[in-house]
Amino acid sequence: MKKRQWFGLLLAILVSAPAMAQSAFDGTWKFNLTDAQFPKKPDVFLLKDGKYQCTTCVPPIDVNADGTDQPVKGHPYYDSVAIKVVDDRTIEETDKKGGKTVGTSKTVVAPDGKTQTFEFSDSSNTSGDPVTGKGSSTRVAQGPAGSHAVSGSWVTAKMDTLSDNALLVTFKVEGDSLSMTSPTGQSYVAKLDGTDAPYKGDPGISSVAVKKMGKNSIEETDKRDGKAITVTRMTVGTDGKTITAKVEDKLHGTSSQFTATKQ
Repeated sequence: MKKRQWFGLLLAILVSAPAMAQSAFDGTWKFNLTDAQFPKKPDVFLLKDGKYQCTTCVPPIDVNADGTDQPVKGHPYYDSVAIKVVDDRTIEETDKKGGKTVGTSKTVVAPDGKTQTFEFSDSSNTSGDPVTGKGSSTRVAQGPAGSHAVSGSWVTAKMDTLSDNALLVTFKVEGDSLSMTSPTGQSYVAKLDGTDAPYKGDPGISSVAVKKMGKNSIEETDKRDGKAITVTRMTVGTDGKTITAKVEDKLHGTSSQFTATKQ
């Protein structure tokens, strides 16, 4: 579940990088993994006595860990979760929506229990090829006695790989409006005055507001049913070739930072 949260956050960032009226943001940009600063607030999981819980998921997840589809409510990207315990250090997760698989992941805890690796495939938010990636997390707190090794608190340490369709985004300024398109199928056309505009192609975002904050900075607010879920402050570098994005995830109460390079 953590992998989906992370991907959802990054995707929100990628499709939230608007342009200035001077078209400084015009073109295609690719976000960098090497200098990404991930949230410091840990993700918390518990797998014990045949039950799996993700207490930091929004809404929280609490399902049987028997490998069968378990219904969940309140999540725009999936409506069932299946947790399979492979061994004492490995779990696999399958997420579905309307009976269709939209995400799979595998998490393996290292023998010393201090780190874990994960790999995932996610099509819950794409109109074409799924987003795929691999990364690792670091343990910051142990799970309770008798629980599976995946239990405890974890922070994302790095993303080793992420498919290009999740890293690329294209912008175009025409008049006082910005248009955005992404390989995963998201798009919008929004005025740069902070008014709400429809957000297309994402089941978890219904509208967007983009506001110019200075000569080379903007603030974008992504909303779900009128409620702000992500606020991204973007600044174009003096060389015109880099963007710095500072992101506030309202749903999970986290912050992160990323850079993008003009292609």
